[in-house]
Amino acid sequence: MRVAALCVCISVATGCSAFGTCGLRECSDDAKITTEVRALLSQSPELGGPNAITVQTVHGVVYLRGLVSTPYQISAAGGIAEGAAGVVEVQNLLNIDNSH
Repeated sequence: MRVAALCVCISVATGCSAFGTCGLRECSDDAKITTEVRALLSQSPELGGPNAITVQTVHGVVYLRGLVSTPYQISAAGGIAEGAAGVVEVQNLLNIDNSH
């Protein structure tokens, strides 16, 4: 039971399921989408640099997480992610960094 739970947790964290409906091709597609979104975001230095926004793709759904300075940056990052090939949906979970 614990081993199965560990496998599920690992598969959720990586975006690929060893036992579910995700085949190797789909996981490969998710990795390609993540790579493309990261590359597109890195071309926009106004978004805070390469480590400000984390990108994860699961079954074509891109999840953006991190802290940015303005609402504009949240919107811009979402729009950029939507433009990547193969993206089904974008879950924009970015927040404003109020620590400054």
